Amino acid sequence: MNQEKFGQFIKDIRKKNNLTQKQLADKYNVTYQAVSKWENGKNMPDTYLIRQISKDFNVSLDELFDGEYKEESKKEKNNIKIIISLIILFLFLIISIIILITRNDDFTFKTLSSNCENFNISGNISYNENKSAIYITNIKYCGGDDTEEYKKIECTLYEEHNNTVIKINSYEYDEKSITLEEFLQSVTFTVDNYENDCKNYKDNSLYLSILATTYDDKVITYKVPLKLNENCPIN
Repeated sequence: MNQEKFGQFIKDIRKKNNLTQKQLADKYNVTYQAVSKWENGKNMPDTYLIRQISKDFNVSLDELFDGEYKEESKKEKNNIKIIISLIILFLFLIISIIILITRNDDFTFKTLSSNCENFNISGNISYNENKSAIYITNIKYCGGDDTEEYKKIECTLYEEHNNTVIKINSYEYDEKSITLEEFLQSVTFTVDNYENDCKNYKDNSLYLSILATTYDDKVITYKVPLKLNENCPIN
């Protein structure tokens, strides 16, 4: 085993994961000087730490000891799987909408957009005499540079009518740290057969509530009213 290659590989893993030597040291309860010695090939972690590094950063023990990647890393493979899954989900949603549209030729569409200057939103309400459906996607935050990484974000679609608030659908993320912009890129609401008609929808009756929780448990709240390009007709 080449100890210098091992150290360089540890350094490469650290930088790819945007960690400082101190952050990596804190993760494994050692000093940053110890990490520096690892990376300079002057010392090596204990065996149990090597196994933990292998597990935490999805690299094999062979890759660690040889100081090079043998094949595409598991993390990259997982990222590709996630991207493929999102593409399949997006195509499924598009096909579902097309089926919804073509199933009945008398559907009418109203465009949904944000009534809040900090957000851009694309969506629509489709309806006929029997039912209506809501589709919202492409939510973008444009209120400035929010680079804060949150430990949990929840986006919920509500309807408020005659002082009654109804929760329609919700999307929550709490797997790892994420920015608001990254979170919103993955949010899509598809609500089929929500109402039997469209007459109750009007400006501000629908809104999104976004709750972003920081690592010091501070909750940032956004309420985003949604507006229609024109209100649904009242029969």
